[in-house]
Amino acid sequence: MNEPDFWNNKNEADKILSEINTLRKEIAELVQLKEENQNNIEMLELLMNEKDELLEQEIEGIAKEIQQKLEKLSVLLLLNGPYDKNNCILEVHSGAGGTEACDWAMMLYRMYLRYCEKKGYKTEIIDYLDGEEAGIKSASIRVTGTNAYGYLKFEKGVHRLVRLSPFDAANKRHTSFASIDIIPEFDNTINVEINEKDLKIDVYRSSGCGGQGVNTTDSAVRITHLPTKIVVTCQNERSQIQNKEQAMKMLKAKLYVLEQEKKEQELNKVKGKYQNIEFGSQIRSYVMHPYSMVKDHRTNYETSNVTKVLDGEIDQFIEACLKGE
Repeated sequence: MNEPDFWNNKNEADKILSEINTLRKEIAELVQLKEENQNNIEMLELLMNEKDELLEQEIEGIAKEIQQKLEKLSVLLLLNGPYDKNNCILEVHSGAGGTEACDWAMMLYRMYLRYCEKKGYKTEIIDYLDGEEAGIKSASIRVTGTNAYGYLKFEKGVHRLVRLSPFDAANKRHTSFASIDIIPEFDNTINVEINEKDLKIDVYRSSGCGGQGVNTTDSAVRITHLPTKIVVTCQNERSQIQNKEQAMKMLKAKLYVLEQEKKEQELNKVKGKYQNIEFGSQIRSYVMHPYSMVKDHRTNYETSNVTKVLDGEIDQFIEACLKGE
């Protein structure tokens, strides 16, 4: 930061400042934990010389708090993947089921916005498509913050909801599906070659959502990569050129991740532990009737507080996946 040319590149300077702030926070938490632990040891030494039940209870309470803080900090050691520290793009897509599925997609969309808000991450709506009657068909959110991809990567997959339908006059139980995709955001260091002949580019009118100041001109861009059938859209920028640049950036990231997944699958086949980990694999069920339960099928972690989970409290599921991995 003391270099004279530090502020010449604002984007690079912002990245360094963000990393510094993250490191300062981690160090401050570690120093505080060390001090609390040292104080506890001193109190234990007092207790060894003189029996005091109140002091003993106090130390037990503090020890539990230290244990919880230590476990929370130890999760950071598990975020050691090559792209874990990166920002990411989170995509929500409604599954088959019409209005039910669109409403479920909207519930997940809100859940992730609440989660990001609690984590202190910044969010930017890149694309948003309303459902015909309620909810959303799809939405793309750019999530900015340290370890955004590291935490959210485990949310990729199909999410299943079981509930009494608010859209069914007979009030019958319905099962709805929505899929989540998570793509790490890369800088210009990755090199993905794309043949222009493999692209189908459509331009359409942007549509606003929830008070979002989206430009309602023919500036939205949809790019289809014909060989892989990957589709990316962007409509949040003010011009067609900017939307195309953002969409191309997303497409390159998706193609890069796809190539990495192929390599990993081939390696697992050689190791003899290959299993299907495709985008359509169901990862979590949210049951609201006839009982309340959210269960992750990868770790078997579950909770009965569905409301809390849908309000963004998903850290326990993510940490269970990190530890399991």
